[in-house]
Amino acid sequence: MMTEKTSLLGNGRHPEVSYAGVGGLHPSYQAADDNHHKVEVESTNIHSVVSFHNICYRVLDKAAGKDVYKNILTNISGVFAPGMNGIMGPTGSGKTSLLDVLAARKHPKGLSGAVLIDGKPQPAQFRLISGYVVQDDVVMGTMSVKENLRFSAELRLGKEISTSEKRRRVNDIIKELGLTKCADSKVGTLFIRGISGGERKRTNVGMELVTKPRILFLDEPTTGLDASTAKSVMTNLAQLSKRGRTIIFSIHQPRYSIFSQFNKLHLLSLGQTVYHGPANETNDFFGAAGYPCPEFNNPADFFLDVIIEQEQSENAIDGTKTLVEYFNKSKYNTVLEEEERKLTGLHRSDSFVEQVIDYPTSVFKQFAVLSKRAFTNMIRNPQTSSLQVLIMVVLGIFVGGLFWQLDTSQSSGIQNRIGVFFFMIMNVTFGNMSALEVFIYERVIFRHESASGFYRASAYFFSMVLCDLIPMRIVPTTIYCCITYWMIGLQPTATNFFIFLLDLLVTTMTGCSLVFCISATVGIYGIAVLIAAMSMIIMVVFGGLFINISSLPVWLQWLQYLSMFRFSLNTLTINELKGMVFCDPPLNASAHYYDPVTCITGEAYMDQQGIDYSTWGLWQNQMALGIMILVLLTLSYIQLRRIPKYK
Repeated sequence: MMTEKTSLLGNGRHPEVSYAGVGGLHPSYQAADDNHHKVEVESTNIHSVVSFHNICYRVLDKAAGKDVYKNILTNISGVFAPGMNGIMGPTGSGKTSLLDVLAARKHPKGLSGAVLIDGKPQPAQFRLISGYVVQDDVVMGTMSVKENLRFSAELRLGKEISTSEKRRRVNDIIKELGLTKCADSKVGTLFIRGISGGERKRTNVGMELVTKPRILFLDEPTTGLDASTAKSVMTNLAQLSKRGRTIIFSIHQPRYSIFSQFNKLHLLSLGQTVYHGPANETNDFFGAAGYPCPEFNNPADFFLDVIIEQEQSENAIDGTKTLVEYFNKSKYNTVLEEEERKLTGLHRSDSFVEQVIDYPTSVFKQFAVLSKRAFTNMIRNPQTSSLQVLIMVVLGIFVGGLFWQLDTSQSSGIQNRIGVFFFMIMNVTFGNMSALEVFIYERVIFRHESASGFYRASAYFFSMVLCDLIPMRIVPTTIYCCITYWMIGLQPTATNFFIFLLDLLVTTMTGCSLVFCISATVGIYGIAVLIAAMSMIIMVVFGGLFINISSLPVWLQWLQYLSMFRFSLNTLTINELKGMVFCDPPLNASAHYYDPVTCITGEAYMDQQGIDYSTWGLWQNQMALGIMILVLLTLSYIQLRRIPKYK
């Protein structure tokens, strides 16, 4: 059994996770490139060999209105050892699908075959101990390069590694990847000028290297980069591979200076293997197949041109053989089959104990680190948080001025109070539509980070909800209530004010919970806005202002129990109107009665509306809102958990 090494380029993140070696590298694993250099494995002789055997993958597709299965990969086999292992092929050949299968990120439905690590079955949580860099850079743009790397280190390195060691490891990675000059620069967003594309890509690679994975997967690492930057990124990866890492990547038409750094190459055509072997021998294979690479041509471009030509033509090599068939009868396939026999034989002969791989940090640690990032992200987006407060201040002044010091006349006293209550409820609910961004705009980041083992879904959920509710919802709503209550001239007692404040805060949380649920369910912002608006409009209709609920047919009255507007409006109405008398002509100061023709009590009005104004009636409305919050937040969490981590 191999031992752990603590250097930057050692093996995996978990000391308890270790794979038995294959008993020495097979000669073919030490394939030379065009300069005939060999992969230099670290002195510990720790290495990881990824082998895949008869991989088949198919998906359900629609064809002529019928459900049919489409084959994406067909009987794919190969062996990738420490070094630069490239997967190439034309568009639609299955490059990314094969990479995802090897990285345990493809949904098992429709998948068959075996993936072995050093001849052992791939662990159930293999994604937690390997690195994966997605094609589209996934990194928090408001944070600096160093902050993003430290974020990864805090979550993915266990407590057995000290804070100083984590920071040293981050600094080493920054130097190793040539990120020293931009270490303290923001990565960049639509509103913040950030680092270059190559630096972003290397930052993504660095976030995976924090854990010292022995196996690193990259999906199209040169996409979107200019030629010079792409070469720089691939050169960095090549240097890492020489120290014993197994680098596996999909790539499309690399330039020659990049292709020359490959050790092993796997070529695909329509989901089948065209070639698997040393990259510097690919020319020999195609030349023997009748397709010699012309002088001064880029071999990578030439291979793809030949494959595409074969796919589009019915003519095969020598009239009877395709490139796939030619490979199956070639010496390269014979060598591959021999390697497979050794690895599968090792798997059958050795006893194997399933390894338990868990998150290296506790849920509380994850919650703390995620909350810190969410708060930092909010602070560095002041246009979002400041605007929310500013809007509430402006609305508060507007509402307070419009309903300034309401009178107690029968003709307008009650109507204006109910009107301002409903208007304020509308403000604090529809004003929370911006909460739709919480689980939509960061959905890509969540999928990648949770799939890579950064954190549990529960830690992410509670940190995002907490860091959105308090600064973005509760604080602005509190300011809004403090401005409007005294300007409107509602009952001037502390008890009434705090019930008023409590109700609008709970209403705000209910509205946010609804929006969170929609945000976690729907991934498209425009559709989420439509669903949220439609849901709230239905609640408004059954809120009790536009129609008397008791006058509705019985079969429709039940919808009132789904309206947060009704529960909130009832609370504010009871809190304000109970004990009040509204008269058109002023009451005679010496009189101890009121004229029922010109006066009405708050209780009489609430009787007409079917509102229970007892103490229990008041608090049951708050309980109903509380239940709605719990149900909606629970559904939000369930929907967040259901976001697929597999592709």
